[in-house]
Amino acid sequence: MGFMSRMATAPISWGICEVPGWGVQLPVDRVLSEMAQMGFPATELGSEGYLPSSPAELNSVLGEYDLDLLAAFVPMLVHDPAEADETIRRAQDMAALLQATGATYFNTSPVTTWDWAPRRELTEDEWTHTWMMFDRIEEICEAHGLIQVLHEHVGTIIETKEEIQRTVDNSSIRFVLDTAHFAVGGYDPVDFVANHGDRVGLVHIKDCDLAMAKKLNDGEVTLMEAVQAGLFPNVGRGDLDIDRVIASLESAGYDGWYVLEQDTAITGAEPAPGEGPIEDVQANVTYLRELEQRLAS
Repeated sequence: MGFMSRMATAPISWGICEVPGWGVQLPVDRVLSEMAQMGFPATELGSEGYLPSSPAELNSVLGEYDLDLLAAFVPMLVHDPAEADETIRRAQDMAALLQATGATYFNTSPVTTWDWAPRRELTEDEWTHTWMMFDRIEEICEAHGLIQVLHEHVGTIIETKEEIQRTVDNSSIRFVLDTAHFAVGGYDPVDFVANHGDRVGLVHIKDCDLAMAKKLNDGEVTLMEAVQAGLFPNVGRGDLDIDRVIASLESAGYDGWYVLEQDTAITGAEPAPGEGPIEDVQANVTYLRELEQRLAS
């Protein structure tokens, strides 16, 4: 079977984001029904509180739409020794939830503070503590049958190419290869696959407008403004070589999951049924199915 059999989705494609204050939150039944309509077998969890936090309730809700839970984006405060106990407590709670729902991945996202304060550069001691905390979270994940993957992300302490490479060199953690967030940080995802393909644990498929990424990095726009101005266009319409990323991974024997994402933020009225985010999701799915056919031939 081709890679589309391992293609999940995430609520962020419907504007459900972990970043505080991120626009309109579409109703759960609408988002999950549209995911099912597109044929996705699984989804990530989405922002805290959007889906139920009880394993039984979560399994019931997802089961209504024949969806499995694949992963969760988990903000973790890994660089601050004063927050170590709280970080471990939250990691244990989330790992227990993910295990109980049959999920596969624990996506560690290294935020600056719990309320997403602006990122800053770390001291050497903070970097050392970060590597240690990754190892402690890894132990928790292994005990719960989960795969820990690091989600480098705009606005976190691991965002730039230098920070990603430093993490590769100083830890054993596997990565979420989020193609667009890598690119915003200045790291071509094609190069990462070529040089560190063995460190890819999960892949987020997302295209990027590099001119808009520069404006974001230069401080001319906020992340939400950049997203609404087209930072993440439909797959195949941006500047990234998504075809080559997937082809390289598949030819190298990558058998993990992909998650189709196109970050969106809805700040106006709720779009009418059949309109809005689902139109972008459909365009992305169509492109990727055609890519699968091209690779097969």
